[in-house]
Parts: sequence; C-alpha cells; structure tokens
Amino acid sequence: MPNIERRVRNAYLTVAVGVVKNTQGQVLISLRHDTQHQGGLWEFAGGKIEHGETAEQALCRELKEELAIAVISATPLITINHSYPDLAVQLQVFLVEQFSGEARGREGQPIKWVAVQDLKKYPFPAANQSIITAAQLPPYYAILDDSEPSLLTANLQQLLAKGITLIQARLKNLSTEASHAFIKQAYPICQQHGALLLINSAVANADSLADGVHLTSLDLMAMRQRPAHIEWLAASCHNLEELNHAQQIGVDFVVLAPVLATQTHPDTAPLGWSQFAELVKQCNLPVYALGGQTLAHLSIAQHAGGQGIAAIRAFQSLPT
Repeated sequence: MPNIERRVRNAYLTVAVGVVKNTQGQVLISLRHDTQHQGGLWEFAGGKIEHGETAEQALCRELKEELAIAVISATPLITINHSYPDLAVQLQVFLVEQFSGEARGREGQPIKWVAVQDLKKYPFPAANQSIITAAQLPPYYAILDDSEPSLLTANLQQLLAKGITLIQARLKNLSTEASHAFIKQAYPICQQHGALLLINSAVANADSLADGVHLTSLDLMAMRQRPAHIEWLAASCHNLEELNHAQQIGVDFVVLAPVLATQTHPDTAPLGWSQFAELVKQCNLPVYALGGQTLAHLSIAQHAGGQGIAAIRAFQSLPT
C-alpha cells in the first residue's frame, strides 16, 4: 500500500483513538455532531495529534477533554490508514482498560457503553471497521495442532482452562471424517467457555461446523472474494502480496509468519520484528505474530503494530 501522504492531495490527519473498555468488557462510543466530518455516525473517542505530541500524549489529552477520564495505561491496538473523498486519516488506536474518573460527554456528545459484540449494530465511519474487529479480538490466538491426535481434546481443554478465547483447529493430518468428528465434539465445549473456534481450510467441508475458517496462504490466494456465509475469516500470510490480498477480499484478521526462527520450519528465514512492523504498517487488518513466539513477546508484538501473538505451545505456561 503506498504511503497515505502520497495518495491524498487534500488533507492528511493523524489521530489518536481510544477503545475504552470498562470492567464489564463494554466499550465506550460517542456520537459525532452532525456538523463534523462523518457527522451523525458513532465513533471511538480521540482526536488530532498536535505538533510535538506523541500519540499517547494526544490520547490522554483528548480523553480528558472529551470524556473527563484520565488514562492510567494504554496498549497499542491497531493503526489504520484510510482515505475518504475529502480527507485522508491515520488512526493510531489504543486499548484503554485502566482509567480513572466517570465518563461523560464533556462536549455535549451522546455516549454509550456497548457490549463489544454489539458494536457492529451501530453505524461507524468506514475507517473504524477494522477497529471494531480488533476490539473484539483477544491478544492470544492459539493453534490446536493435530500432530498428536490422542491429545487433541486434552490440549483444547487446557487452553480453555487458561482463558484462551480464540482457537484455530489446524487439523492437517487427520482424515476428513476424523476432523469433523473432533470439531463436532470440540465446538460445544468452546461455546461453553465463550471461545471462538476457527477451522483450518485444510479440512474439507468444515465451513459451517464452527465460528469460522482460517485460510492457508494457498487457499487465501486462490480466493477471489469473501464467502458470504462465514462469520469469522482469518488467513495465514508471509509477505505483502498475501497481506494485500487478505485485505482486498475482506479477511477479518491474519497471522504473519515466521517472525522468529521455529523448530517446525528451520530452513525458513524469519522476518524479524523490524520487517514484521514494516509489513503491519501497510495493512489495515489486525495481525498476529506467529513463529517462535512466547508470552514475553506479546508486548513486543503489540508495539510493533500487531494484535498479539499466535502459537501452538506458548500458552501452556499461562496460569489456570
């Protein structure tokens, strides 16, 4: 994707945005005044980054001015580059789960606390759609591998017991019949724990058996448009071409790999964090870092622009 400053002739605006969550997991949204750009639509709080400010400083200032809350801590969530007909914006988005004060619309704007799954019911500016997706996704994406089929159910239950709420069943070694049998057993267990279960596209005819599909890179590049019936669609990417194609067909989120060296692909050169960050900058999708990840890499991934980390074994060390 070309640099947004070169794509737009008119205005270019950098904005700090806060996805503010309360202890109940609800997200704060506010209604834009009719006189504003994209007026009459709902938005996440924030505002222009002034000259000499960091994005974090602008975020703290704007949330105090707009909502009367003081940010205690903020975590990078996603950066969006978007061009409207009359304006190009870069939205530097942060997740704000720790703040003080009681939120109110200090500028007369209506505000609402909304369940994260209900955000899609509200009309938002087009640039906000990937923010809505990122707000719904957790920082951890667990890959349930079938290299040891006898341990599949036990490994799934262990992940759920540790609070993992986004899981891919990568069943590349099982037969279609065995894969379907496992999914039919596993999906109700995931639902009971409030976890999303996606099925790797290597499993034939599994589109409707769980919450969505995770495309292999080959299946991603062969797909010309997003299937209408799939609720959640993810994909594996390794380069900018695949990232761009995922965005073009409307994938919800991707994993980008390998970031670090892995035992499973020792001959594949890792991207490294610098290249990971550069690729993520050119993509308006939530991106999980995959390859050699441990829990200690979460903050690194987030500050490099990622949604979080994806792994097969890293989450075993999480407390139950």
